[in-house]
This record gives sequence, C-alpha cells and structure tokens, in this order.
Amino acid sequence: MVARVEGGRSGKAARRDFLLPFYDPLGRLLGVGALHDELIAQARLEPGQRVLDVGCGTGSLAVRMRRANPQVEVIGLDPDPKALAIARRKAERAAVEVRFEQGYGDALPFADAAFDRVTSSLMLHHLDLATRRGMLRELLRENSDPRVAAILAEAGFEAVERVAARRTLFGRVAFHRGRKSSGR
Repeated sequence: MVARVEGGRSGKAARRDFLLPFYDPLGRLLGVGALHDELIAQARLEPGQRVLDVGCGTGSLAVRMRRANPQVEVIGLDPDPKALAIARRKAERAAVEVRFEQGYGDALPFADAAFDRVTSSLMLHHLDLATRRGMLRELLRENSDPRVAAILAEAGFEAVERVAARRTLFGRVAFHRGRKSSGR
C-alpha cells in the first residue's frame, strides 16, 4: 500500500509513488504469494461470502482470493488511486471480478456487518498506532509479539490467537485470528 497525505492522514510510504511499479515484482521475488495463500487458507472462505481486503494496494491478495474462490465476492479498499488503478488492471488481466474502492480502513464506506471476512496483508506497518486501533475498531462494524494480540483485544476482538508465522527476507510475518466480541 502506498499511503497518501490526505485529510491529515499519512503513512510511512507517503509520497513514494515512484516505488509503486516495483511493489509487485519485489513481492514475487520475496514469495509474498505463499503468504497470501496461507492467509486465504486461514480465512476459510465459503461460497456466497463477502470479503473486504483492507489496504489492498495493487490488488494481489484480492485477485488471488477471487481466483481461488470464484463464488466469493471480494472488495479491495485502499486510499491510493494509483495502486487501485494497478489493481483494476490486474483483475482485468486475470479475468476475475473484484471491486476496488478508494478509502481508509478507519472510515469504512460500507454498512455495518457488510462482510463475512476481512483480510489485510502487509499494510499495518504503514499506520501509526492510533490509526491501527481505529481501523481495527472500525472493522468490528463489519505473531509472538503480545502487543499484536493486545491491540486486537483492545479493539474489541476476543479469542485472539496467533495461528502461523513465516520468515521473510525482511523479518517474520505473523497470522492472527480473532472474532468479534459478542458484547459489541
């Protein structure tokens, strides 16, 4: 995801549009597809479900998810119009239908409980802690590091568990699962 400075929001990748053409080739080189496959498996998608991919960037996960699960509706959300243009072309080339919307994870432009699953891959590091918390709280409408589970719990998730981890060239990537608290 390449964040833009817009309405007071910014991310680590802000103003780095020149890197966008290298995002997908670097991802292929680093084996991001295997991480996406594992995330898709962890989501346990079923026909008829609606999935929101927050911080979809160039759409790699969203397109891969739809290709693997043609009976699932996939919507990708990202604030960067240039990344979304790449995502739309990628979906068209793959001949899969994925809707891509411009927006922020902490201000979702969707009705409450609109999705059965929400995914996000390799984007939380672009957000400051307050924005991460806001995004996770907003998603409720719809790692060995204990801080991750604590942030998810503080955002209103329960039964948060680390389900897998992988080493990458840039460090470890952890997969967490949690469910919406019944008290919310």
